[in-house]
Amino acid sequence: MDHAFAHERSQATLRQRNILAASCLVLFVACIALVGLASSRDREIILQPVVPKQMAISSGAISRDYLEAVTRDAGLLALNRSPETLQYWMESILAITAPEARGDLKAKLSAIVAEQQGSQVTQFLTIDWIRADPQTLTSEIGGVLHTVVASRDVRREQRTFRFKWKYEGLSLKLLGFGVVLQEGKAR
Repeated sequence: MDHAFAHERSQATLRQRNILAASCLVLFVACIALVGLASSRDREIILQPVVPKQMAISSGAISRDYLEAVTRDAGLLALNRSPETLQYWMESILAITAPEARGDLKAKLSAIVAEQQGSQVTQFLTIDWIRADPQTLTSEIGGVLHTVVASRDVRREQRTFRFKWKYEGLSLKLLGFGVVLQEGKAR
């Protein structure tokens, strides 16, 4: 009888072991599936309310509203400058620039800083419109570019500026910008 009891106990222990092994296998497969799901899903960040409507960006794509808001801010930063703020102006533009475009852009901005350092020339843009194309990661700003010498507004020109962007992960970086010429090419 002891032998039958021992056999019955060992069979119960084996069943428990098999159930535990099957449970571990199911949990392992579930963990692998969840890791796969988590790594393939788009990430999303809710942005602070700096614009009149709620926006979010995801790793999958960029929205037109977000690209437009970033273009507005970058345009105001890049196109509004005075001799007193030239160093801050250049550092701020370089901070939002993609690493591969930083060297070329820094050379161009340094030339502007050297040219305008100590002068009384101030420039600012009054924006009339903004267009953003999230498919091509380009955007344009149109408005009146004012040039002021001392306290006198010496030139007002209707201009269009084009911005080219790079979007990786959740990071939008500037590749370059320039004035759009009559033929549609940026300078």
